[in-house]
Amino acid sequence: MTLTLEDRAAGALVGAAVGDALGGPVEGWSPDQIVERHGGRVHGIVGPWHEDWRTARPIAPYHKGDGHVTDDTLMTHALVRVYETVRDHLDAYAVAEHLVPDLMTTPRWIPELEAEALPLQRIFLAEKWIVARLHYGHVDPREAGSGNIVNCGAAMYMAPVGIVNAGNPAGAYAEALDVAGAHQSSYGREAAGVFAAAVAAACSPGATAGSVVDTALALAKDGTRAAIAAVVEVASRHRNFESALAPLRAAVAPYDTVGTDYRAPSLGARRPSRLHSIEELPVALGMLLIADGAYEASVLGAVNYGRDCDSIATMAGAIAGALGGEPVVPAAWSKQVAEASRLDLHAPAGALAAVAREVFALDRSRRRAHESAFTALTTPR
Repeated sequence: MTLTLEDRAAGALVGAAVGDALGGPVEGWSPDQIVERHGGRVHGIVGPWHEDWRTARPIAPYHKGDGHVTDDTLMTHALVRVYETVRDHLDAYAVAEHLVPDLMTTPRWIPELEAEALPLQRIFLAEKWIVARLHYGHVDPREAGSGNIVNCGAAMYMAPVGIVNAGNPAGAYAEALDVAGAHQSSYGREAAGVFAAAVAAACSPGATAGSVVDTALALAKDGTRAAIAAVVEVASRHRNFESALAPLRAAVAPYDTVGTDYRAPSLGARRPSRLHSIEELPVALGMLLIADGAYEASVLGAVNYGRDCDSIATMAGAIAGALGGEPVVPAAWSKQVAEASRLDLHAPAGALAAVAREVFALDRSRRRAHESAFTALTTPR
């Protein structure tokens, strides 16, 4: 079956949201703790970690679980709305002019709060940073990410950039780096570029898990590239996520600044460095390789890895979904997530695919104009 742009956009965005919802309730815990809590590995949508989630720390007041998406999906959909408004490639100024007002001014249903609220009231401090810097601080959007803690906060919602640049990983990488400059710096910004490139690469006809990872390695720089390479080397020796959980963590640990205890980061955590990498993207790519691109195995591996597993599963789900299209995402999962989160998971994908077609037409027109100008400049008189 030949997959269309619309198929791959739906696979990526629905796949990302489902991965997010599956990972949310076990975020922050270790693989062993997940097994103890759930009596084995997680194989689908589960309920909150604490039955008294309304008061339990550090979870309260968020209802994580039961198919609720987290800020990963809320931010992804917000970026889609920016594309719908701009209808062209985005840059850091689009974050200031469109994303920040969207977060600040329009109440939306927040699944984890089970209420309508401003998205600003749900996102965490590393994401609130863009509001503080751009709206209140009037910082140059291209530099606003400097000084923020370095984490996966920008990377987690860059899948739309990959769809708009479907089949053009280098273009996705460059655009995501520009957009993410308003939010992140250092290896957090680098991860945003590489993740967008991976989604774009997954949209290419004939793409495989291996070709996606090869593209990521070709574009990634510094510690991000080294971390991906280390994880890929380990992933190549495994055929199921169960045996790979501890080895993948060991492979990425030298590049991860958070440390052994995810809930008690080290003193050097999340500081800029050319030597380090976020943990989430390399592990997502490792799970993708182990599963040979299969959606369910990629996402469940990411979920059972623990730690920041909602973001790992978001990334793995987006890439695997783009590879296989929406049919690879279990319909029962996507239906439950959509109903529980009160979200239309398909509308953003359809809207984004329409924008991607328009952007491609603009790019082609701009390219023709460039060709004409260059021909005139280089034609002997």
